[in-house]
Amino acid sequence: MASTLWYSAAIFLLLFAQVFSPTARADVVSLNGDTFTDKVKEKDTLWFIKFCVPWCKYCKKLGSLWDDLGVAVEGEDGIEIGEVDCSTSKLLCTKVNIHAYPTFKLFYEGDEIAKYTGPRDVQSLKAFVLDEAEKAARGQLDGDDASL
Repeated sequence: MASTLWYSAAIFLLLFAQVFSPTARADVVSLNGDTFTDKVKEKDTLWFIKFCVPWCKYCKKLGSLWDDLGVAVEGEDGIEIGEVDCSTSKLLCTKVNIHAYPTFKLFYEGDEIAKYTGPRDVQSLKAFVLDEAEKAARGQLDGDDASL
């Protein structure tokens, strides 16, 4: 009986640590050919997506950068961080014109609105995505006002 209780407590602690770990991947959504289109078409949602392949030295050099960005923008309304493995989603990557790795693209309501080519650090990436989110929101508001 006591060993069952200890076992249950150990399982609980492991699950708790995974859920609340600062390195948890819950902030970055893995997308593929089956999920990509529906996700990037979400209304009022900006998707910042990294397209990579596991064998690319430049993708490997990013390390935890994308996960760190996911944590940095957590709680920002209407912003999602995603990633696509082009080695397993070749058709998707061809469809969205991925020719080099890594490639970082922004999508808003199904449309590609920007490609990121700036510095590869969390502050620069976050500033870029927040700026683009503000532009997208202003454009949406301008469009709403025009219909009045």
